[in-house]
Amino acid sequence: MPETQYFSHELTLSAQSEPPGIKFPAKLAYWTFGDVSNPAVLLPSCYGGTLASTLPFLYDEKAHANPILPPTKYFIIITGLLSGGESSSPSNQAEPYHGPKFPHVTYEDNIRLQYALCEKLGVKKLFLYCGFSMGGQQAYHISALYPEFVENMVCLAGSARTSWHNWCFLEGPRHALITAKDYEDGHYTKPANDGVKAFFRVYSTWALSQGWFREKNWEKLGHKTLQDYLAAAWTGRGEADANNLLWLLWTWQKGDITLYYPEDNGDLATTLRRIKARCLIFPSRTDQYFPPEDNEEEVKHLQKGEFACIETVWGHMAGGGGGKEEDTECIISNIKRFLSL
Repeated sequence: MPETQYFSHELTLSAQSEPPGIKFPAKLAYWTFGDVSNPAVLLPSCYGGTLASTLPFLYDEKAHANPILPPTKYFIIITGLLSGGESSSPSNQAEPYHGPKFPHVTYEDNIRLQYALCEKLGVKKLFLYCGFSMGGQQAYHISALYPEFVENMVCLAGSARTSWHNWCFLEGPRHALITAKDYEDGHYTKPANDGVKAFFRVYSTWALSQGWFREKNWEKLGHKTLQDYLAAAWTGRGEADANNLLWLLWTWQKGDITLYYPEDNGDLATTLRRIKARCLIFPSRTDQYFPPEDNEEEVKHLQKGEFACIETVWGHMAGGGGGKEEDTECIISNIKRFLSL
């Protein structure tokens, strides 16, 4: 893995951030591969994702033989979300913004920070912006906010606007965490392990599909029982910080590209028609966060939109390469075809 780099930038937070419009000393964690003179590709992280886990099968030959976006041909940029733990976050920001005093930031804040990084790197246009989940939502946001900057975008298991159903699902794990005895209103002095465990146990069912559970797919992962699988895969999820989880979730819940154009009066179809990039909108058939029906409706209003779908029982996880090998190959082949590589 390369050494993580940090881009420091005084960011003026968006009107929807809390507090709005302040000057914030942000740091963006990122990796780059390849020569900047090659076509530029930006891959943003997802909820709970890291630089290392962000779609490596697209560019890293260690993750996939003959990747379709090799650094010998493309300039690859990978960025970490604000509040994600690697970039500026409640867990790592110095005072006066440490812990629960960290501002609530939006997708707009993330996208403007990424755009500033591209300017610093000398990237004048992105050949491709491709993201999964919150990364897929960012693909929509950068394409709406900077319509001349992105040539092609791929939204894997994401949406242009967080639906009310999606928003409501997120309220479950959020409340499990904030009501835990060790969360202490965000002022905990040792890890809020009880709250984080409760958060992920509520979250776990939503990440997969009912079919996944009917087929007892935990056995294919080497676990004898569902309880064994939950203990191994959904108990704290490593070193997750409680405030990071909540602040990043806030960003997700506030996702809405229509906010960039008040004159659109919240009409998503109107804002979607502003996007100039070629768009591949690519959900998982059984995703409970971002159902394909929502994406099919979005594509109707894109100037240059295309819909494809992963037929899988692996739910949301399939969209980021966390499903079966066939699911990941479906993603790779469709992106390759879309980009005519």
